[in-house]
Amino acid sequence: MQKRPPVIQLINLEKAFGRQKVLRGASISIEEGKTTVIVGASGQGKSVLLKHMLGLLRPDSGQVLVHGKDINRIKKKELTRIRSDIGVLFQGSALFDSMTVFDNVALPLRERTRLDESAIRARVEEKLSLMDLNEIDGKYPAQLSGGMKKRVGLARALVMDPKIVFLDEPTTGLDVRKSKEIYRLFFKTQTQLGYTAVIVSHDAPKIFKLADYIALVADGKVQDCLSPEQFQLSENPYIKAFVMDTMGKIYFGEEDPL
Repeated sequence: MQKRPPVIQLINLEKAFGRQKVLRGASISIEEGKTTVIVGASGQGKSVLLKHMLGLLRPDSGQVLVHGKDINRIKKKELTRIRSDIGVLFQGSALFDSMTVFDNVALPLRERTRLDESAIRARVEEKLSLMDLNEIDGKYPAQLSGGMKKRVGLARALVMDPKIVFLDEPTTGLDVRKSKEIYRLFFKTQTQLGYTAVIVSHDAPKIFKLADYIALVADGKVQDCLSPEQFQLSENPYIKAFVMDTMGKIYFGEEDPL
């Protein structure tokens, strides 16, 4: 069976901020309906890569293709249409303190659709229920725990029923138990809704359980994008060093001494 074209494709991206060169020919393909986790040490360009996929940054050179279209060369109207199929969970949840939970989640619907208030309420309540957040729609972010804020942020990211969802460090600031809850919710929603997910995470190796593919960013490039099994057995020196740092020597051949 012929493989479907990638939903997102970055081709030889170069990006510098002043004299600091962050991306040095970074390339990656994101497969439709799958979860790709981007990992790497701090300062290696993981979030910069994500911002290029969203069109929030323009590369110095190279291409960013979403559904086969270079988003840096299309008209603003077409870029807006592409973005309407994208949901984002930002690192700090990015909730508006002056707005209730309901209004935070409803915001994309009010800004981008012509749905009436009854249809908006139904959609918001559906997504809050999916997050196990019933009966908190009248509360404000300051009244919520860190884990609940993340859930509200994920509900807002999903309220437009996007085809692509980006999650930037979704468990930052959460303890182990709350991180696991977020992972379970993510797995449940991705399974039910079938969206393509791109997750930037420092939480290796726990995040590996959610991944169809893992990409390591190091030395300004995507060193490789592999299944979790292939990633952990890779001979790429950057990936080997990352696996050793985060997991230790887990895999042994039959003749290797323990």
